[in-house]
Amino acid sequence: MNLRYGGVGIAKIVFLLILILALVIGGLIWLDFLGIINAKEQLAPITSLFGIKSRNTVKEPFSPMLLDVDRLSKERLSITVERRALESAAEELRLREAQMDQKESELKEKELSLEEKQKSLIEALSQYDNKLANLEQTALYMMGMPPNEAVSIMNEYDLRDLVDLLRVSERLSRETGEESLVAYWLSIMPDKARAAEIQRLLVEKPGLNLDG
Repeated sequence: MNLRYGGVGIAKIVFLLILILALVIGGLIWLDFLGIINAKEQLAPITSLFGIKSRNTVKEPFSPMLLDVDRLSKERLSITVERRALESAAEELRLREAQMDQKESELKEKELSLEEKQKSLIEALSQYDNKLANLEQTALYMMGMPPNEAVSIMNEYDLRDLVDLLRVSERLSRETGEESLVAYWLSIMPDKARAAEIQRLLVEKPGLNLDG
C-alpha cells in the first residue's frame, strides 16, 4: 500500500517537474518570439525535440567603419544633388545663350533691313532729284520752242509725265514772272479729250513736289 502511494508521489513530482520545465521553455520561446530576448539558439537542442526550429538571425557585427561609410554615402548624395543642380544651371545657361543668339540674329536682320530701306530712300531721292532736274531742263526747252512744235512733242509723252512737265513749266514761269504757256498749249492740242484729262490732272494734288 505504501509502495503504491510512494509511486504515485514520485509520478506527481516528475509530472510537476516536466510541467515546470515546459512552462519555462514555453515562456522563453514566447519572450523570444516577442523579441524581448534571444533564447532560440540556447534552447535549440531542447526545442528541436519538440519540432521547433530556431529562426535565422542576421549577424550584423559592429564595425568602426560604419560611420565613415555613412558619411561617405551622405557626401556622395550631396555631390549627386550638386551635380544635378549644376547640370540644370548649365542647361538654363545654354537656353539663354541660344535666346541671345536668336535675338542678336533678329537684330542684325532688322539692321540690314533698315540699311536697305535707307539705301532705297537715298536712291529714290536721287532719282527724284534727277527727274526734277530733267523736267526743269525739258520745260525750259519747251518754253523756248514755238508752241505748235512743243505741242507736237507733248503728244508723244505719257499722260502722267506730261502733267509733271506742265507743272514744272508753271512753276518756272511764276519764278521768272512770265506768263505760263500751259493754258495755250492745252488750247491748241488736237486731242481735246486728252487736253481735258490733262487739265483735270493738273488741278489734282501732285504725287511729287514739282511745284518747288
